[in-house]
Amino acid sequence: MLHEILLALLGYTGDLIIDLREQRNSLGIDVLSPDAPVSEEPTFKLAPDLSFIEPSDRDVIERVVALGFYYRELDRFATKSRNLSWVQSANLCPLSRSEEISRRKARNESVYRRGIANGIVEILSVYRSAVLHVEQKLLAETLPILATATHGLNKFFVILPPLYELILEIEREDIHGGQLLNLLHKRCRCGVPELQTCIQRLLWHGHQVMYNQLASWMVYGILQDPHGEFFIRRQENRDVEHETSNPDMLGKLAHLSIDDSSLTDWHFGYHISEDMLPEYVNMRVAESILFSGKAVRVLRDPRLRFQSHDSTYNQQISKRSKRIQGYSGRFSDQKDALLVSELIGEELLPQSEADKIEAMLWDLKESSEFHKRSFECAMDSIRAIAASHLWQLVVVRADLNGHLKAHKDYFLLAKGDFFQCFLEESRQLMRLPPRHSTAEADLMVPFQLAAVKTISNEDIYFSRVSLRMLSIGDTINPPQFVMPKSKAYTDGNSGEAQSNPSEIFLDGWDSIALEYSIHWPLQLFFTQEVLSKYGRIFQYLLRLKRTQMELEKSWASVMHQDHTDFSKHRNERTKSSASQQRPQFFRPMWHVREHMAFLIRNLQFYIQVDVIESQWNVLQARVQDSHDFTELVHFHHEYLAALISQSFLDIGSVSRILDSIMKLCLQFCWNIEKCESPNIPELDRITEEFNKKSNSLYTILRSSRLAGSQRAPFLRRFLLCLNFNSFFEATAKGAVLNVARPRPSIPML
Repeated sequence: MLHEILLALLGYTGDLIIDLREQRNSLGIDVLSPDAPVSEEPTFKLAPDLSFIEPSDRDVIERVVALGFYYRELDRFATKSRNLSWVQSANLCPLSRSEEISRRKARNESVYRRGIANGIVEILSVYRSAVLHVEQKLLAETLPILATATHGLNKFFVILPPLYELILEIEREDIHGGQLLNLLHKRCRCGVPELQTCIQRLLWHGHQVMYNQLASWMVYGILQDPHGEFFIRRQENRDVEHETSNPDMLGKLAHLSIDDSSLTDWHFGYHISEDMLPEYVNMRVAESILFSGKAVRVLRDPRLRFQSHDSTYNQQISKRSKRIQGYSGRFSDQKDALLVSELIGEELLPQSEADKIEAMLWDLKESSEFHKRSFECAMDSIRAIAASHLWQLVVVRADLNGHLKAHKDYFLLAKGDFFQCFLEESRQLMRLPPRHSTAEADLMVPFQLAAVKTISNEDIYFSRVSLRMLSIGDTINPPQFVMPKSKAYTDGNSGEAQSNPSEIFLDGWDSIALEYSIHWPLQLFFTQEVLSKYGRIFQYLLRLKRTQMELEKSWASVMHQDHTDFSKHRNERTKSSASQQRPQFFRPMWHVREHMAFLIRNLQFYIQVDVIESQWNVLQARVQDSHDFTELVHFHHEYLAALISQSFLDIGSVSRILDSIMKLCLQFCWNIEKCESPNIPELDRITEEFNKKSNSLYTILRSSRLAGSQRAPFLRRFLLCLNFNSFFEATAKGAVLNVARPRPSIPML
């Protein structure tokens, strides 16, 4: 009887203690195979034909031998989860290996279950030692069997049943990965110290797997997740295909060449799987882990398709590898290329920094308990290391500040002389409707001519800038990152979408766009979204500058014609009624033109000086103080957001009014220069519309919602310039009260 009980405690039944499930073996069902599911309830019972055992003793015996059932089920679970047949499959023939792989997939293997199984094996080894100790005591002394067994195994009555329920839930719900860590973390909250210690040990084993995956990801940039259990997951092809159904996403993917695999990984390659993210790891920390791994991938596998402007760095590389020929990085053979790649990769992420990251993860791994604060501090420290070295790559070696300055010069029209010259050279061309087949080629002549006149040879960034003509409804699909047309950008806070192209485009030439060739690794910073915002601002500023130039040129053109006519009539000593009426006709129109030019000049000054220059100075100060790539990206996004916000591009009503005003100004200029037969009713209509639009603009800008907010700190200065003599305020009140504003009368010829 003693040995029957001891064997049953280790999962072996016999004649006295039987397993009810063994009766099913006679039906040909192997319920004890490793792949068989866990039994739903204990099945170890005393044989029913044992009449000499009292009912009270029977209950005690069945309660004790139930531990043997729990032991056997836990051991079966551990054996199945720790299946290492994949190690032997490497020596099998291809057919046998494929069959083994198929069986492994069918079993839904999990490295996290394997880690938990290792913890269960540890607990079961302690249980076996306790059973052995009970056996030794019973054989050494004459003691009551049931009392001794119950006393020796007392703590396992509160340990093995909950563990059995745990594996039963794992099997039934097919729990794995981060979900398994969540389950163990919840089960740790119990009032039984022995059970809590065991669950914490299982959770420790699960964390060992997570730390190994974190080390692979954050030290080497490699995602080790064969069964899809890590919360960092590679983007599946079907997800990318689903996203490409969106035209915006399709445009982004089109700009990524096949060779730029690192860029693809950075933007679309990896994401956070919330299903596998442990509940005690918040999303901010998960995003830091995702960023750190992607940054390490970039630093470990750099794409040397950019020209560094750090001469000292180039000299160091040339000294360490004399086989590099010239600045472009030509190699004599493939072995030399690999050598130089290793040298540069080591410079980008020194081994000492990688060892520091690994040491942080090792300290977390060796800790007996999971401390959330320590974990978050370590992840933030690793993210800071990765961000610092990525900053070194992008800012120092790739000359980020120079490219930011180039974007300011060309997209934000800081090189005003260049664009002034370009608009003057192309003015006559823009008077005609563009021919879509040759528009770009037609513009290249004044564009290059303006460059020759104003751009010096020292400007190494101008070669990256190219002109582009976009038509309404055109789909951009170039080989490089290109900004979309203005109507493609919408801001989530604007509340009003610009859907009517006629309200946006002044004429066919209003779709002039710029392209800027971005090379690796600057594409990590100048994303498609960033270039879209730059393009949006560029088109707005170019329209504004073109309008301002046309207002000046129209006045100069008419004045030149007046002087010519005056000289002609003076030489002929004749007086013409038309020449006498001409100044009287244009005098009221010059008042209107002056009002238009006054508004456009002040708006242009406000945007270029109060908005762009002030925000540029703020950005430069932050760039100088920051050594973190993520902070730099955040500062740049704030910089662009401030430009768009303070220029009113995210307010649909203001943006439409400004576009209408610029359109009216151009129409006015084109009509006023028709010296032979100006369209007087049309000029009258333009004047009236301009008065209404300018009054509406002033009324909106001076509202407390805008003028009293912090979104435009220099807006009050702009309003003061507009209303220095209270003219705008008086006329705006008249418009609000629906009082007809007096406008200049146009004498009929």
